[in-house]
Amino acid sequence: MSQSPTDNIGIMGGTFDPIHLGHLVTAETARQAFHLRKVIFVPAGRPPHKEGQPITDAGHRYMMTVLATLSHPDFYVDRVEIEREGPSYSADTVAYFSEQYPDSNLYFITGADAVLEICSWRNCHRLLSMCRVVAATRPGYDLAGLGRLAGIVGEDLFHRILPLEVPALAISSSDLRRQVARGKSIRYLVPQAVEEYIRKQGLYRKPRERRGAAGWGVVHIEGPILSGKAGEEDG
Repeated sequence: MSQSPTDNIGIMGGTFDPIHLGHLVTAETARQAFHLRKVIFVPAGRPPHKEGQPITDAGHRYMMTVLATLSHPDFYVDRVEIEREGPSYSADTVAYFSEQYPDSNLYFITGADAVLEICSWRNCHRLLSMCRVVAATRPGYDLAGLGRLAGIVGEDLFHRILPLEVPALAISSSDLRRQVARGKSIRYLVPQAVEEYIRKQGLYRKPRERRGAAGWGVVHIEGPILSGKAGEEDG
């Protein structure tokens, strides 16, 4: 009797405000590296780490995520956190997918910077017991900090944290929002459909500039658009 092949499912949470190519490259790299049958993008409803900060309406963030992933046959989007009342906690989301896919191995994909703060997350030990955590890093990232987590979460759970080097991981959603607010181009940093959606909906523009919604055109980017951070705090 032949053994059934292992089924691996990726879960990628984030604010996605907006979703950008760094998110997509990370998901695709993880999909290939860990042989994931699918990657499910989960836009946050009420991210607790952004309490009190302005955040774009969940409906817009959901639509941008759908547009960004539409062309990939193995990328999906789930509204579970948007429709859940209260703050969006990663452990609760992974528990939900554990029920949906009881016979699958779950891989929670986030940034290495976020993993370093994993013990500040709600029920972090529970999270690590339910899934493997993919700690996406940029090339040259110092992994020494991750090693220190072994003494905090224990050796068994620590081995469920899997570093993954990802090229082009340095795009920052917060920098993209600033660029749009200044009327600068974000072309080639987000999928074209997302760029068009942001323009047509007038997202991230200054209030007095939202009327008229003229096209941006292609302009040179002024100031830094790339950041070394990747993870829940800048999803």
